[in-house]
Amino acid sequence: MKSKSAAFLLIPLITGCLSGGNNKSNTFSLNNHSNDSASGKTLQVSYIHPNPVISIKSTGAEGIKYGFEGGRVVKVDGTYHLFTSEIYQSPFWVKMRLGYWISTDKVNWKRISTVRESSGEFNGNDPRAALWSPLPAWDEDNNEWNLFYVSYKSAPNTAEKFLWNHEGRIWRSVSVIKGLNGISGPYEDKGIILEPGTDSQSWEGLQGTDSFFPWKVGNIWYAFYGSAKTEKIPITSWRVGFATARALAGPWKRMEDINPAEIEKQMIENPIVTPVTGKGWLVVYDTDFNNKLRGSFGWGYSKDGVKWHEGNALVIDSAENFWCKDVRTPMGLVDEGNGKFTMFYSGFETLPDWGNLLTGGILGTCAIGYIELEFK
Repeated sequence: MKSKSAAFLLIPLITGCLSGGNNKSNTFSLNNHSNDSASGKTLQVSYIHPNPVISIKSTGAEGIKYGFEGGRVVKVDGTYHLFTSEIYQSPFWVKMRLGYWISTDKVNWKRISTVRESSGEFNGNDPRAALWSPLPAWDEDNNEWNLFYVSYKSAPNTAEKFLWNHEGRIWRSVSVIKGLNGISGPYEDKGIILEPGTDSQSWEGLQGTDSFFPWKVGNIWYAFYGSAKTEKIPITSWRVGFATARALAGPWKRMEDINPAEIEKQMIENPIVTPVTGKGWLVVYDTDFNNKLRGSFGWGYSKDGVKWHEGNALVIDSAENFWCKDVRTPMGLVDEGNGKFTMFYSGFETLPDWGNLLTGGILGTCAIGYIELEFK
């Protein structure tokens, strides 16, 4: 589930807008870069695309009622491949599809297929009532693409509990076509690799495992996984921990001594890690920084891919007429070479009313845009 919208129910901490100028000649304010104090590294915005590139008005989005949230974009042989959560029909955030789209220029996209569709069951019985966060990961050892996603039970919220998405479980699926070109799938489910259970830790809660992203350092796989205590409203934090495995297929084990991760102590969700050749590792994620910085997303740096510094906010100044009224989820970093990256993100097209959430109110439609970044 995308928690920025619900992480602090009835406490609307997020009002930011990812926005800025309309072309590459824009002059940005001092807030368009962020320094990592521990490492001296800098992540800087070099371009903000002025309009959404995918919305409910896009060709291929027919029937998608509420838009898009999260997922990941990867680039293979010059083509951008997007796997995203489509907020398909009612119930909101429950009747979902995992969609697959492609583009060769970042702007013009073609919807290729529905990877999975949730049941939309709303009585708390079906563990696949809502499906979220499709994240592709390349397994070089087995020459195949993996696709991880989250399944939830769903029920109406109460005054005490957030139930639209609860008891999250992480599914692993594998492309039936070997090689990098197998990115298009189709994908075959291999089973659940992380879920609530006896090995759940004290910081985890009713949310279950709400996100999962793996990366490899040497011969060891690591992953960020997330959870929250959604059994009690207001929800005071949304955090992530580390898991590790010898193979991408698992078995995955929660790391006890260092969990939850210190990269963010209040709000972090859907972190996606990218190696930077010769410079370490970057992670981008959803955060709110207590609404102190509008239009921000989080990023962090690790020299070795294992130890992570405290996270940073990267703010892009807002303009009243910009399309995005509330930043949602970064969709990872696409390495364009020479320290340059493209980051796609989802965001609300109108300012959502968080107070309507518990009573079943609709927050509005989400679209997808992108920015370009430089890492130094």
